[in-house]
Amino acid sequence: MSSVYQINKGIGRPIEFRGLKAQYIGFLAGGLVGLLLLFAALYICGLNLYICITVIGGLGTALFMTVIRMSHKYGEYGLLKKNAKRSIPSALVSRSRKLFTHLNISVCQNR
Repeated sequence: MSSVYQINKGIGRPIEFRGLKAQYIGFLAGGLVGLLLLFAALYICGLNLYICITVIGGLGTALFMTVIRMSHKYGEYGLLKKNAKRSIPSALVSRSRKLFTHLNISVCQNR
C-alpha cells in the first residue's frame, strides 16, 4: 500500500505575520509591552486619561510605522548585517612583532 504524505511548503522560510518578517515580530511585541507599561505608569501618576490615550496612540502609531518600514527595508537578515558591518574595525594596528614571533610555524609547513 502506498502512503500519501502532505508536504509542508513553508519549511525553511522565515516566520511572517502580516508582512512583518522574523525578528521584527519580536520588536513589535516588545514595543507594545513597553507602551502598555508606559500607559500604566502615566495613568498611575495621575495624568488625564485622554492625554494618556493620545500619547500612547501617537507612540504606538510611530512604533508600527517604524517596525513595518524596517521590515520592508532590511528584510529578514538585513538589519543584523547592518549592525554587524558597523562593528567591523576599519583597520588593525599592531605596534609590535611579539604577536607574530610566537606563532607555531610547523602548522603552516604541513600544508
